[in-house]
This record gives sequence, structure tokens and C-alpha cells, in this order.
Amino acid sequence: MIEYLGRYSHKIAISNHRIKGIEGHHAVTFEAKNYKKGGKKELLSLSQAEFIRRFSLHILPKGFTKIRHYGILSSSSKKKVKGIIDQQLGKVIIVHSEEKKPLHRVCPTCGKGHLVTLTTFEQRGPPMNWKALFS
Repeated sequence: MIEYLGRYSHKIAISNHRIKGIEGHHAVTFEAKNYKKGGKKELLSLSQAEFIRRFSLHILPKGFTKIRHYGILSSSSKKKVKGIIDQQLGKVIIVHSEEKKPLHRVCPTCGKGHLVTLTTFEQRGPPMNWKALFS
């Protein structure tokens, strides 16, 4: 159940950085936009029961899929339609001849070192023995 809820807390309902504090077993404090004040961010404290109730409103029933993009922005039609739209808008497509070196294996701190993969996880989340892998 935690893994199921974790997917929604990480990507849809509320992200971890917005949760600012948990006061014992009584209240949860998080950052929320107040649209009555022009979208200004404020801290909001709710009882645990009310927080879970509001959080549960974002969980879709089994079999439902959250669709973020549809029509010409859907992933299935984007590649087909993008070229036609660019042509109709008169967009000039610039082709770069130089190939840039990929940065996904370069150290983000020094920019020179080479990153090496130590292990990969086959399942969602860390394996049960993850502490032993790095001991």
C-alpha cells in the first residue's frame, strides 16, 4: 500500500518537498497556494484525518489512467502531427551537424570524472538487502 500511495505522493497529489512538518500524530503542515491571494504560497496545517481524506481524493480507482496530454499533444500522435504543425506555422527546422558528447556519465561536480554504475534495481524501489550492497 505504501508503494502504491508513494507513486501518487511523488508525482500527482503532493510532492515531498511541499510537506514541511508532521506534529506527532495530530497534524500535517504543508505548503499550498492560496488562490484567493493571487497564488501566494502559504503553510497550511490539517489534522491527519483531513490530510488523508484530501490525499485520497487524488487516488484514481483501479483501471483508470491519469491522462495528462490528449489530442495532438498525446504521445501516440505527437511525432506524427508535430512535423505537419511546424510546416503549417512556417517553422524553420535547424539540423545540428556537431554531435555533442553525452553528459549523463560525467561527474556533475567537476565535469571531468567518469561515473560508473555500481548496481541497478530490477524492481520498483530498492531491493530488500540494499544495505548489504553498499557495506
